[in-house]
Amino acid sequence: MNVLLIGAGGREHALAWKIAASPVLAKLYCIPGNPGIANVAECRPLDPANHQEIVAFCKEKSIDFVVVGPEAPLVAGIADDLRAAGISVFGPSKAAARLEGSKGFTKDLCARFNIPTGAYQRFNNAEAAKSYVREQGAPIVVKADGLAAGKGVVVAFEIQEALDAVDACFEGAFGGAGAEVVVEEYLDGEEASFFCLCDGKTALPFGTAQDHKRVGDGDTGANTGGMGAYSPAPVMTLDMVDRTVRELIEPTMRGMAEIGSPFSGVLFAGLMITRDGPKLIEYNTRFGDPETQVLMLRLKDDLLLLLKAAADGVLDQMSVRWNDDPALTVVMAARGYPASPEKGSVIKGVEAASNNDAVEIFHAGTAEKNGELVANGGRVLNVTASGKTVRQAQDAAYAAIAKIDWPGGFYRHDIGWRAIAREKGDAL
Repeated sequence: MNVLLIGAGGREHALAWKIAASPVLAKLYCIPGNPGIANVAECRPLDPANHQEIVAFCKEKSIDFVVVGPEAPLVAGIADDLRAAGISVFGPSKAAARLEGSKGFTKDLCARFNIPTGAYQRFNNAEAAKSYVREQGAPIVVKADGLAAGKGVVVAFEIQEALDAVDACFEGAFGGAGAEVVVEEYLDGEEASFFCLCDGKTALPFGTAQDHKRVGDGDTGANTGGMGAYSPAPVMTLDMVDRTVRELIEPTMRGMAEIGSPFSGVLFAGLMITRDGPKLIEYNTRFGDPETQVLMLRLKDDLLLLLKAAADGVLDQMSVRWNDDPALTVVMAARGYPASPEKGSVIKGVEAASNNDAVEIFHAGTAEKNGELVANGGRVLNVTASGKTVRQAQDAAYAAIAKIDWPGGFYRHDIGWRAIAREKGDAL
């Protein structure tokens, strides 16, 4: 099977690494890719936003199957254009990708189909949104409606912080994504990430993870796209997984089919596990980043066959097996992230750091310049490891980081702290 993977980040490197291991793979291409992905795929510097160029490339290279990594091409309808050209693709239609492309759309769907989530209101002007914030009080959550690369959400513990967030959205801090704002109830509990492969009819559970959104140790500082993750998430017990499927995923699948937008691809539920059970924070319509990196280390089965089954509508014939050993990833980010990451700093020691069977280093924002590896984004490397316990996986990841020579980078030192506290029997 000739496969094209679209994307350039750590998520795509992890997917490429796993797809490359499939015995049914003939040739793997990636657009545009990165230096890490280039070790397992042929990368081409094409623009994922140019759908017709992508379709032409697929025809030229006899591509049998396309896997779309990032959200922006999906929300822009690349899966529709590929299917219209007769090319099999893993990813939702433009209409179904609204589950990620519009937070307001998702909240309205939850209200219509009784999917547990926080109370909310939608606004298209600042004054009405700020009036609602004042009525509700803090803590409260302000979200840009559209895609904002994981940065359009402010969890405000002071009224003024929420008012400032509303102004930031309507003043263009997130571009067109902030033209509408969702203001919603603050949910108290423990966050978790839950994934399902979907084919429009069947939703096949595909692992759990826990992300670390705040930039600093101790869950402090600005929200980011994610500074690290581990899998599985201990809070997602068998009972909690069952409840999540019954109370959130299945009603969502039924609802999307009912409105004429059946969901096919990966459904990524960002959850808050509250005293009352799982509640939806948000849906994403692609694999998580950096959660994918830890899921790929644990997945026993052939990823390519699973993704193709989703695209072909035969997920009811598939199952998923996982390694019991947990996996953990630490994001190494460029100094200045998430506000203004510094690009161009030289990174050394990555090969030495990955010289361990328990460690994989995925490139998230790198480039090659004059024969050297340099930072080319905010989140730059994902140092990923497995172990018999989360503590062992954490030790392996940080031991690898110690071998990387990159003065221009930084990372959190406490990834996995919740799971390690559980392993020790400490109260959270």
